Amino acid sequence: MIHNPLRRLVGTDEVALGAWSSIPGAFSAEIMSRSGFDYVCVDAQHGVIDYAAAADMIQAIEVGGSCPLVRVPWNEPSFIGKVLDAGALGVIVPMVNSAEEAAAAASAVRYPPLGARSWGPTRAKLAHDYTPAGANEALLCIAMVETAEALDNVDAIASTPGIDGLYVGPSDLSISLGLAPGNNDDDETFAAAIAAISTAAANAGVFAGIHSNVDVAPLRLEQGYRFVTVSSDAVALRAAATAELARMRGTESSTDQGDGY
Repeated sequence: MIHNPLRRLVGTDEVALGAWSSIPGAFSAEIMSRSGFDYVCVDAQHGVIDYAAAADMIQAIEVGGSCPLVRVPWNEPSFIGKVLDAGALGVIVPMVNSAEEAAAAASAVRYPPLGARSWGPTRAKLAHDYTPAGANEALLCIAMVETAEALDNVDAIASTPGIDGLYVGPSDLSISLGLAPGNNDDDETFAAAIAAISTAAANAGVFAGIHSNVDVAPLRLEQGYRFVTVSSDAVALRAAATAELARMRGTESSTDQGDGY
């Protein structure tokens, strides 16, 4: 049996609060995991993390008690399969713009007859009682909705078989809508997009997730998002170091929590 504690999110009202890990290395990943987050996502897209580092970090996150996820570089089956073989319990797939692209992502996560994933869970089978049927049931495929095109197709993406959740990258979504990167909740177009994605997920019986920070996360929960990233290793490290130095110098430190991509 493959135990995935986040599987409970599908079709329920439960909430998962998570962290982002973009610094390569098992030690930093374990620190984030042991901080008590429901999940820690290894960022293999924009972080400085290659496959070897990601595999080590997956192990460290598991040891620390959080659910290991990976944001893969792109909607491409070989890397998706490799991080699942390393023991990731789900993937976040960027730039999914249509139902066809969502179906391709889901196929890369699932074994036949539900998908086209190749058998070879080299490290995953050491950590779990791994079977094709068990993996198909337990692993999560989360599609990122972060463009105007994806927003137009969000209902079809959300209802694609094999998609378990949607995940918003606010910065890419903002750029695609003609706005500056970041959270633009004072803009009606951005606010409407955030609401539409959450509604589409609820209507399809999947969960809505979003990249956030501690300042914005309470609003996202009110908006129906139940899979919310509230911290990241790089942002937390910089904020803590800056605050401690400012305290010693008697100056005011920055409270920047990142733009939330």
